[in-house]
Amino acid sequence: MLDRELEVILNSTHDAMIAVDKNGTITIFNRAAEKLTGVKSEDALGKPVLEVIENSRLPNVLETGVAELNREQPLRNTRIITNRMPVRDEQGNIIGAVAVFRDISEIQQLAEQVTNLKEIQSMLEAIFNSTQDAISVVDQHGMGVMVNPAYTRLTGLSGKDVIGKPATVDIAEGESIHFKVLETGKPVKGARLKVGPSRKEVIVDAAPIVVDGELRGSVGVIHDISEIKKLTEELNQAKQIIRKLEAKYTFEDIVSINPRMQEIIEKAKKAALTPATVLLQGESGTGKELFAHAIHNASGRKFNQFVRVNCAALSESLLESELFGYEEGAFTGAKKGGKKGLFEVASGGTIFLDEIGEINSGIQAKLLRVIQEKEIIRVGGTNSIPVDVRIISATNIDLEEAMQQGKFREDLYYRLNVIPLKIPPLRERKEDIYHLALHIVRKFNQDYGRSIQDISAEARERLLEYDWPGNIRELENFIGRAIINMKFNDTIILEEHLPRISERKTGRPDAEGEIYTPGAVDTSLPLNKVLDDTEREYIKKVLRETKYNKTRAAKKLGISIRNLYYKIEKYKLDMQ
Repeated sequence: MLDRELEVILNSTHDAMIAVDKNGTITIFNRAAEKLTGVKSEDALGKPVLEVIENSRLPNVLETGVAELNREQPLRNTRIITNRMPVRDEQGNIIGAVAVFRDISEIQQLAEQVTNLKEIQSMLEAIFNSTQDAISVVDQHGMGVMVNPAYTRLTGLSGKDVIGKPATVDIAEGESIHFKVLETGKPVKGARLKVGPSRKEVIVDAAPIVVDGELRGSVGVIHDISEIKKLTEELNQAKQIIRKLEAKYTFEDIVSINPRMQEIIEKAKKAALTPATVLLQGESGTGKELFAHAIHNASGRKFNQFVRVNCAALSESLLESELFGYEEGAFTGAKKGGKKGLFEVASGGTIFLDEIGEINSGIQAKLLRVIQEKEIIRVGGTNSIPVDVRIISATNIDLEEAMQQGKFREDLYYRLNVIPLKIPPLRERKEDIYHLALHIVRKFNQDYGRSIQDISAEARERLLEYDWPGNIRELENFIGRAIINMKFNDTIILEEHLPRISERKTGRPDAEGEIYTPGAVDTSLPLNKVLDDTEREYIKKVLRETKYNKTRAAKKLGISIRNLYYKIEKYKLDMQ
C-alpha cells in the first residue's frame, strides 16, 4: 500500500525524477521523466542509467558522493536544470543516487520576454520623461496616472499633486479635456485652458488610449501659449526688421583684388566696429553706397534702421523738413500732428547722407548740432529731441576745396571726416574689371534667368582698353547691354556681343537703329531704364531686319513668340 501511494505521489509531481541503486541501475522513473526523455518507465526500470540517458551524471555522484545542484544540461531538444544527490544509509554509505530535473526552455523564453519588456518599458519611460512637450495621462476613470517633468515645469504641479486624483485637479479655468475624451472616445484638439497655481494659459491636445478595443484612458499634450506668443512677437519683430532694413549689401559684395582697395575694405571693417562718423569720397559710380551698406551691416546697429538720403535730389526746404521733421502748422500743407524727421526714424541705426557736399549752410549748421549735441529740433518747433544715430556721408566733390571757397563749414567737415575712406576710380584698379564683370553677370543671370558662365579673352581685352569714366555703374550698364546682344542660350560673352565703345559720344541710336554704347548713356539713370531703352531699340532693329516677321524675329532674339508680343506691347512698338 505504501509503495502504491509513493508511486502516485511521484507520478503526480511536475518535476522529473530518476533514482538509481549503488550499481547505477534505474529504480525510479516517474511520468514526468518519461515525458522529458521520451522513454517509457518499463523500458527504463532495471537498466543501467547510461543506457537510457547517455549524458547522465548520476554515476559521477555515486562515485564521488558529492551533490550537484542547479546544473543545466541539454536533453534531447530541450534544456533542463537538475539537482543530483547521493542517497546514504544510516551508516553513511552510498546506496544510490537521485536526480530531480525540469524543462527550463519555457522559463528561458519567458525570462527573455520579461527582459525585452523591461527594456521597452525603460525606453518608453526615458522618452516620456525627456520630451519637451508637457504630457499627462489618466485612466478610464479620469484619475491621473502619469505626468512627465515637462508637465511639472509648465504647470508647477508635480506627480504627487495629480497622480491618483481627478483630471480636473490641475485646471484653474476651463473644462477637463480628459473627461471629454473619456465621454466621447474621440480626440480633442486646440482646447484653451488655464492650468496650475500660476494660471498658465495653455493649448491642449488629447486623445483616447485604446487597448484591445477597450478605452483605457486618455493622454494629453499641453502647449504653453505664452511661449507661442513670445515666438510670434519675435517673428513679427524679425519681419519688421526685414521690411525696414534697407542695407542690402555686406563686405562680401565688394569685389576687389586690388591691394589699395583691400586696405580700404579693412579700414572700413574696423570703422564699422566704432560709432565714429565716416566720410566716403570718390567719383560717381565707384561704390560709395555699397560701402555705407556694408559698414552698417557689420556694425552693432545692423538690426536697426538704415536710412539713405540723397541730399542732391531734394530742394533745400524739403530736405530740411525730411531730415529734421516738422511740427503741426510749421508751414502751409504741414501734416496734422507734425511728422518725424529721418534722424528720428534712424535713431538707434544709421543714416547715410549721400551727396553731402550739396547741402546749404543752414542745414549744415543743424547737422553740426546733431553730431555735437545728439539732438534735433523739428522745423517750427522749440523742443530738443534726443537721437542716437550713426552718420555715414558720401560725396564726389572735393570738400576741402569747397571749404576753402566758403561753401562748406570747416567745423562740420572735421566732424564728418573722423574716418575718411577715399575709394579709387575703376581706371586705377583695372585688375578688378574682370572680377567685377563676372559678379555683375551673376546678378543678371538671377534677374533675367540666364546662364552666362564667362567672358572671352578678347572681350576682356576690350574691357581693359577703356577707362570707364562712369566707373562700376558704367561697367554694369555696359555688361547689361552686352547680355541683351546675346542669344538666350549663349553662355560666353564674346567680343562681338560688346557694344561699340567707339560710338560712346553719340548718346543716341544711329539711323540704322544701333544700340546704345557705354559712354552714351547718362550714368545718373537707373539701370532698369537703360536696359529697357536698349532692349526696345534692339527689338526694333531685329523687327526691321526680319521685315516684321514675328516668328523669325522671335527666333533671332532667342525668345518665344508670346514673349515677343508682350515686349511689343510693353514698348508700344510701331509694327508698320
